[in-house]
Amino acid sequence: MRLAVLSLLLVLAGCASWSKPPVPKQPEGPTDGGVMTKVATDLDKVDGRVAAAVTVARENAEKPEVVKAETGVALSYLPPASEADVAFARQRATKADQKDYKAAEEYGKKLLARINADWSRMEAQQVEAKRVSDLKDRRIEELGKEIERIKKDHAEQTWTWVGAGLAAAGALALAFLGPKIGIPILLGGAFCGAVPFIIDSPYFLWVAIGTAAIAAGLGLWWLADKVRDSVNTPPTH
Repeated sequence: MRLAVLSLLLVLAGCASWSKPPVPKQPEGPTDGGVMTKVATDLDKVDGRVAAAVTVARENAEKPEVVKAETGVALSYLPPASEADVAFARQRATKADQKDYKAAEEYGKKLLARINADWSRMEAQQVEAKRVSDLKDRRIEELGKEIERIKKDHAEQTWTWVGAGLAAAGALALAFLGPKIGIPILLGGAFCGAVPFIIDSPYFLWVAIGTAAIAAGLGLWWLADKVRDSVNTPPTH
């Protein structure tokens, strides 16, 4: 009976030694604002240098070599123009109609304003995506802690029910089989009921280490005693 109780306690101890569940985390999304900030800085640099080169070229309209050099610098910051766009610009230059130039300038200003508005909207969406991502991460962390708490409560309830069952079994054994059988079962029930408090104790680790050391010492002492007895026992004829 004692061996059965001890085996039950060992099995329950193994079941109760649950490790903390890992807190899940959502995959990293494209919410890093640093990339967008760098792109925006580079685009501003390109726009500024193109505009500066064109401005200087216009200021030196009477110097063809300067105009050619500055417009070459401006073109180096831009992707190659399509054949259709080049043909359209050449047609405009051939006509040299100021109304066409005015319309092209107005279209360019409107297009630039729309691009700036879209970029600002994209930056705002990026900030919102980062905020939502952070909220999801915090929620996932909260759910992980809640799962850990539920598992801990379940383990504590398991030990409580096992302790209560052993206490009832010990009481019956004490009444019908005597104290030699009933008292060990009652003590086992009391131990099961106290397990959650023992595990939560800040001294649990040191007590476990000390208990293991004492058990190892007793085992070595018992082994040494058995060896000594076998050596000192005279041979029988």
